[in-house]
This record gives sequence, structure tokens and C-alpha cells, in this order.
Amino acid sequence: MNEPSNFAPQESAPTPDASPVVAMRDVWIGFDGPNVLEKVSFSVAPTETRVLLGPTGVGKSVLLKLVNGLLHPDRGSIELFGEEIAHMPEEELFPLRARTGMVFQESALFDSLTVRDNVAFQLIQERVPDEEIDRRVREALRFVGLEETFAFYPASLSGGMKRRVAIARALIHKPELLLYDSPTGGLDPVTSTNIIELILKERDVHGTPSLLVTHRLQDAFTMCTHHFDAEQGRMVPLPKGHTDPNTTFLMLEDGNLIFDGSLHDLLHTKNEYVREFLE
Repeated sequence: MNEPSNFAPQESAPTPDASPVVAMRDVWIGFDGPNVLEKVSFSVAPTETRVLLGPTGVGKSVLLKLVNGLLHPDRGSIELFGEEIAHMPEEELFPLRARTGMVFQESALFDSLTVRDNVAFQLIQERVPDEEIDRRVREALRFVGLEETFAFYPASLSGGMKRRVAIARALIHKPELLLYDSPTGGLDPVTSTNIIELILKERDVHGTPSLLVTHRLQDAFTMCTHHFDAEQGRMVPLPKGHTDPNTTFLMLEDGNLIFDGSLHDLLHTKNEYVREFLE
């Protein structure tokens, strides 16, 4: 991938000292076979966005599911909001998951439920009053620009609209952490840009920390070189040579974390695997 001429992003500013919302230390998982992840350690600080890069099959989605307690590691430590979850019982994970929003690959909407009930699925399980559900669902759908789909069924939505509904569902509880599993996978370039703009909007309007998995370099670079301008209602490029100070990168190769750093570090790395991926 060729960068624009004279593109020399500044080093990211150091993240303020604060307890991380996610801290993974020396994590291994193998599903009773060859290791999918080995010795993985990283953290996500408050207000920080981590973009996890790598081709298909290197363990990105597995890592994301470990963060949310959907999988348990064979060894190692995983802290979510300061609590050790590596082997936490399922019922104890529920309150922590309620503080986390997750956007799954391919949206994972229920075809038999309306958009309203898909977005409100967790609220319905919690028996929140219907009036409150309607208000919160409309608010979430308004944020992603889809309030008119309130009573629609997923079959009537395009792929991009389904992905936006999935983001609305992830936002319904005003999460303290967002996990995005390939949110633009399978979408055309224009629709992918619209989804990234929504992710930037959440990052820059609400400051929610996030971990975003992708194999698309364009998405990763856009996250780092743009911000959402609330007055204009759209994302705009940062000044030439600047990057978002709280958006940094991780990269996996065969289950090993081989890169953790800023865009500047990424573009100047000497790691051959990373350089080949960028090209």
C-alpha cells in the first residue's frame, strides 16, 4: 500500500496514566490443538481505540471473544474493568458484559425480530418497560441514522443498514467499552466508509474506548487520520501530518502479537511480515 507523498504522521501522544479497561497478560489458547494465540499481552486504556490488524485466520476474532469472556484462555490473565475474567463463571460475567457493547461479524441480527426488538434485545430480557425501550431504541437508531427502520425486519435492510443496526444494538446500554469484529467485512467501499464514520462518531462524541478488528488497511488508516466533526455532522481529515493521539495499532501473526504501537511506528517498522502486510 502506497501512502500519500509527504505523509509523515506525528508520534502519538502518551495516553494519560489510568487503569486500563482491558488488560491481557501472557494469554494462550489452543482448543485442544495447536495454539491459536500464544503469549499475547496488551491493554486498552480509557478513551483509547486499538485497531487489531492481520489477515484472516491469525486469531483476531478469538482474541475479541476472550476479551468479552465468550471464550476462556488455557492460561494467562484477562482483566475487564479491573476484574479478572479468565476463568470467571458465566453468571458473574453478565454484569461486565452489560458494560460492553459488541458488534459481531455479519451483524448477527435475528431475522424473526423487528429492528426495534433486535436493538432492544437485552432490554427486553431485563424487562425494561416498553415506553422506555421505545425511547432508547429510537435514540440509538437516530445516532446511526436509521430511526425510520424502527418497525422493519432485517430482510428488508441492505448489508450496510444491518451493520448500522448492529452498532445501534451495541450502543443501547451506553457501553464503557466497544468491541468491533470486522465491522466492514463484506461491504462495498462506500458503505464501509459510512460504517467507519459511525465508529469515529462514537469515538469522538462519546469518547468510548474500543477494540476494532479488521484486515482492511483503509479502515485502519481512516480511524487514525480522521475525526468526527459534530458541527458538520461528518468525519473530516486531521491536519496534514497529524494522527489521532489515542488510536493505536496491534498486529497478529500466527497467534503471536508482533506489533503494538502508533501509526508512525507502524509505517516505520522493520518487521518484514508487517511491511509485507502494509504493501
